[in-house]
Amino acid sequence: MNVLTVAEIDNELAMRGRENDAITATLLELDKHPGLTLLRGYQSTGATAARWQPMRARLDLMWEDFGRLQSILDQAKAIRARHAKPGDAERAELTRLLRDRPHELSRIPIPMAERSLTGPRERVLFVGIADTLERMRTTFPEIAELLDAVDAINSRVLSGLAPLQAQLERFGPATTELRAIAAAVTDLVGRSATDPLALTIHDIDSGIKELTERLRRETEALAQLRVLTEHWPAGIAETTALLDELRAAHERTEATRVAAEHKILTAPIPVPTDPGDALRSELKTLAAQRRPQSIPLAAAAALLDLRLRAAEALEQVTAAEQLARGLLDRRAELRGRLDAYQVKAARLGVSEDQDVLSSNRIATGLLSRRPCDLAAVTRAVADYRQIIAEKSGRPA
Repeated sequence: MNVLTVAEIDNELAMRGRENDAITATLLELDKHPGLTLLRGYQSTGATAARWQPMRARLDLMWEDFGRLQSILDQAKAIRARHAKPGDAERAELTRLLRDRPHELSRIPIPMAERSLTGPRERVLFVGIADTLERMRTTFPEIAELLDAVDAINSRVLSGLAPLQAQLERFGPATTELRAIAAAVTDLVGRSATDPLALTIHDIDSGIKELTERLRRETEALAQLRVLTEHWPAGIAETTALLDELRAAHERTEATRVAAEHKILTAPIPVPTDPGDALRSELKTLAAQRRPQSIPLAAAAALLDLRLRAAEALEQVTAAEQLARGLLDRRAELRGRLDAYQVKAARLGVSEDQDVLSSNRIATGLLSRRPCDLAAVTRAVADYRQIIAEKSGRPA
């Protein structure tokens, strides 16, 4: 190795000094990286632990390399500062420090089977500025990439959940659902702290969207409950009216069912059990709370639940009434069609034809039966229409 001149030594020291300053600034910035702060602050698990454990060892090695680099430069600077014009021995030593591998990195024992009788007992690994810098340059981007990935995931989770957390703090643990949402938020925050790399962007966004929608529904329900507490007497009155409507619907349905089963051949028409008495008993208990300013949200929730059950019962009994009403309407429709065909037969001059009369008597007889078979009546009316067309030569 050629010994460096004084000018070359000074240039090399200046260049290495600038490199060292840049590395120092970068490593200090890296040490404050939010991703590194997170990894140091929480016990990593899962996919994050699998990536962080080997990378942490490489990060430690990079700091050790930085210490070795500074040690070599400090030695070189100290030798250069001794003389304004260093001699051959000093220049040789400076050349060795700046260009060779002067720093002992490790000692590795040589297995007995690999030694010679007079050979060394261990292998000594030396490093210098150039290979130390090269290793640091290779390691740094890999570490930075991991830290950026950790920070990006955690930041996405925290920023996405911030509005939800603010709302949860405002409402407090007022309901079971709010407590469940708060627990889910805490769980997602914990996962983003301990195993962020196991979360995908889709996982985060879909999870936050679901929690946001749950919170929206619950806050709307809370708002409705607060309106109920503020207008308690009106809420009781509206619920009473709903139960009155339910009772009337059951009475109409029962009457329609009886009429349908009497007039039409059909299987028994199911009518839902009337829960009105039980609901009225619950309403009476709730109505006893007559001071709106002291109505708890739990009472409002009970009143709202009572309304929902009453509305569901009303929907079911209305469907049963529509089923029975549909059978009666079908019978009335067939009656109307038969009357219309009778008028048409008379207008076409075939009403007294024996075949037409016979078909008319069959349809009329089937329709007048109690209960009547709608399927049989439908076929008979169709046959009556067909015989009219055949006898008149015109479509009926």
